[in-house]
Amino acid sequence: MTPRFLALLAGLAIAAPAMAQDIRGLEICTAEKTMERRTSCLQSNAEFLQQALAKQTRDMHAKFADANRELAAHKAEIAALKAALTKLQQELADLKKPKPEKK
Repeated sequence: MTPRFLALLAGLAIAAPAMAQDIRGLEICTAEKTMERRTSCLQSNAEFLQQALAKQTRDMHAKFADANRELAAHKAEIAALKAALTKLQQELADLKKPKPEKK
């Protein structure tokens, strides 16, 4: 067996337990005997997942808004620094120019 194949097998073995994780808050609906209770359980799970997804969506929108505000602040700071750099370069060029001698 090649080392690449062994590494692939090791990676799959490590990832396998992660696929079987339970989602906290979901009920196990297969244990219900009657169809009404199973349907109710599945509806409860669907509602829970929709609420979790909505919360994640709100959180991500808030993070994106924060990131956009931070990006705008950085852009403004960069523009101010560029203007200051241009001004300093102009002043340096003026200082390097030979001054006409006065008689």
